[in-house]
Amino acid sequence: MDAVDALNEIAFWLERALAPAFKVQAFRKAAGIIQDLPAADVAERARTKRLTSLKGIGGRSAEVIGQAVAGVVPDYLENLRQRGTEPLTSGGHELRAQLRGDLHAHSDWSDGSTSIELMMAAARTLGREYQALTDHSPSLTIANGLSGDRLAEQLDVLASLSDPAAATGVRVLTGIEVDILEDGRLDQTPELLSRLDIVVASVHSKLRADTLSMTQRMLAGVRDPHTNVLGHCTGRLVSGTRGTRPPSTFDADQVFAACAENDVAVEINSRPERQDPPDDLIRVALAAGCLFSIDTDAHAPGHLDFLAYGAERAQAAGVPADRIVTTWPVDKLLAWSRADR
Repeated sequence: MDAVDALNEIAFWLERALAPAFKVQAFRKAAGIIQDLPAADVAERARTKRLTSLKGIGGRSAEVIGQAVAGVVPDYLENLRQRGTEPLTSGGHELRAQLRGDLHAHSDWSDGSTSIELMMAAARTLGREYQALTDHSPSLTIANGLSGDRLAEQLDVLASLSDPAAATGVRVLTGIEVDILEDGRLDQTPELLSRLDIVVASVHSKLRADTLSMTQRMLAGVRDPHTNVLGHCTGRLVSGTRGTRPPSTFDADQVFAACAENDVAVEINSRPERQDPPDDLIRVALAAGCLFSIDTDAHAPGHLDFLAYGAERAQAAGVPADRIVTTWPVDKLLAWSRADR
């Protein structure tokens, strides 16, 4: 087994299980170190037990590399694979099987942990028909949001991955998670937004604003003709390393009516620490006639399997599959997402 692949797959399973970031990054760092070395050098270091002399490779990583070089699946990886056969959820399996893609994911171009290539490789392994890349917009400086120039540069990279010769095995969709600014404007130029396949519009700042201000802000974002998906609409956090955060308050009837009127999908964010919207707001959006998008908001390859969490919540709420845009074939999806541009 290829040692780099073994290390990256271990990182994937650990991310999926919400293991501590330092543990995940230890394996990804080791993969990056040996990837740049000649295979013969790696094999010789494994044979002579000198892998740990390389800065950044610890005992467990060295064991994994040694077993992979010897031509066997490393014990640690085999154990993770066996644990990974257990489904993440107890319900939602019927709807999960109908999901074709994911419209919200991040790479190391903003605040994701890995390269675009590793994200798309994981999407392929998981059987995605299409995967959007939606790194952050420039005002979210804490997340290394993309300036206009960096977004344009990223589009060139994604064009190369979309080339059939790249053999990614998954349709790569261009996109952005664009901030809805305090005045309701979207945090990127209309010209650049018009070039994208998917625009996820989200509020990331001043989440404790009063109900009226937040409602007006969200209505303006939803009514922008470039917006396709309203991302994690309350901004809440229910668990995780960042602590908890209460949901923002807004007039859900008004906002979801605007989503339905403007053909904007309400995101069912699959991150376990978000579970956004709350169940009661999913029901409000459903009654308003909204479309939905079940997305992972993945910041690492292992997070791309989180669709199961969103599917479970959507199925429990009675959301019909045909109102979930991520069950649609890619041609239908793109006809919808680009209709107003």
